[in-house]
Amino acid sequence: MLDEQRIKLMTRMASYEDTEGKKMIPITRYFRSDYIGFNIAKSLVGVTIAFIVIVGVFVFCNIETFMAQFYKMDIMELARKLLSAYVVVLIIYALVSFLLYTYRYNKAKKSVRIYQSALRKLLSMYDEKL
Repeated sequence: MLDEQRIKLMTRMASYEDTEGKKMIPITRYFRSDYIGFNIAKSLVGVTIAFIVIVGVFVFCNIETFMAQFYKMDIMELARKLLSAYVVVLIIYALVSFLLYTYRYNKAKKSVRIYQSALRKLLSMYDEKL
């Protein structure tokens, strides 16, 4: 005979696995520090590439002015300004990434904890049946 509570619980669990669980379950397979560190590193690589592209586009768009003033400008001062701007952007983005990925990891852990609780409840339902 079919147990209605068990069917409802299995349906909820299957729905979770097909929707939210697809993202949440893989996140919880990492240690917290590994997940956050890896994603911050990916973010910082992306910021570095984006910064280089933005500077390149800016120089390319103003190439005429840049070439006319090339011998008059202080290259070391320009390099210091670019480097300090890069470091500031990198620090801000790293902080935002840290907060974002910490939030995502904690949310995933909480969600999967509820799912695991449902699994234990289902197992106990089967044990009671036997």
